[in-house]
Amino acid sequence: MSHRVEIEYCTQCRWLPRAAWLAQELLTTFETELDALALKPGTGGVFVVRVDGEPVWDRREQGFPEPTAVKRLVRDRVAPGRSLGHSERKD
Repeated sequence: MSHRVEIEYCTQCRWLPRAAWLAQELLTTFETELDALALKPGTGGVFVVRVDGEPVWDRREQGFPEPTAVKRLVRDRVAPGRSLGHSERKD
């Protein structure tokens, strides 16, 4: 089954580079599991990562994500049980 990830970011805050970098990290890690990854411009300080339409990370509630944390959350949705290698170590 293919999955879609969406990263909605605030254009007013100029968070496109951060969203694009996170998108690259996710596409590299989940290149066979993801059908699409979309960058969605937003406003008002938004930075939300969604998998198949369901939010897995919201900056307003959780702050800015570390890539490892987002990878774990995405992995749990798109490839449960898969190891993330060195990213799997607990901080």
